Amino acid sequence: MTLPLTTRLRGKRDGPQLLPRAPATVGLAGMSIFRTRRSLKPAAMDPAREVTRALLLEILADAHRAPTHGLTQPWRFQVFSGPARDRLAEALPRLYDQVIPEAARQADKRAKLSVAPRLATVAIAIAARTEPNGKIPEIEEIAATACAVQNLMLSAHAHGLGSFWSTPPVTLSAEFTTWLGLDATHRTLGIVYLGYAKEGQLPPETPRNPLGEHVQFYET
Repeated sequence: MTLPLTTRLRGKRDGPQLLPRAPATVGLAGMSIFRTRRSLKPAAMDPAREVTRALLLEILADAHRAPTHGLTQPWRFQVFSGPARDRLAEALPRLYDQVIPEAARQADKRAKLSVAPRLATVAIAIAARTEPNGKIPEIEEIAATACAVQNLMLSAHAHGLGSFWSTPPVTLSAEFTTWLGLDATHRTLGIVYLGYAKEGQLPPETPRNPLGEHVQFYET
């Protein structure tokens, strides 16, 4: 049996400008979500279109199935939606002033921090928990959390949502970790923004280098 390798654009009856949604079939057809997913910046998202709690829970459940050495499941997701986005948007510029030396501050970058959470429908702060002197090295816990984020973004894409993983320095700082109410065993790893694309704002396909430049086979 030959499985289809195509995706389809959902029709207008499902709402305008949904990202390509992968078929529900398994096997080779599932590869399409890896090849069609691409970043959608918050400015291209429609904040008026709700992402339901039920859908968020489904996407987060997919993220929660990421590989994890020792089943430590180090990922932590703090989800900001509705008016809570304003709290995040107000906090980030203040934290920027604490984290970035005055001589190095850039007004445009500071301003973006207060805008992005309000443009996207949902903002998810990402953190990895590491055990000091634990059995699992910190780098593995960070890698597992990155796998969970990839699962999250692929699941969002499969449901017609766009995503953007933003990692400005302030979102990687101890100050942001503390603001989120997390202790020193946690490392923040940025914010993932989710939302439906505005009309006409579907991003183009992004180019990749030839695969052969990144792969080497050894057979003997």
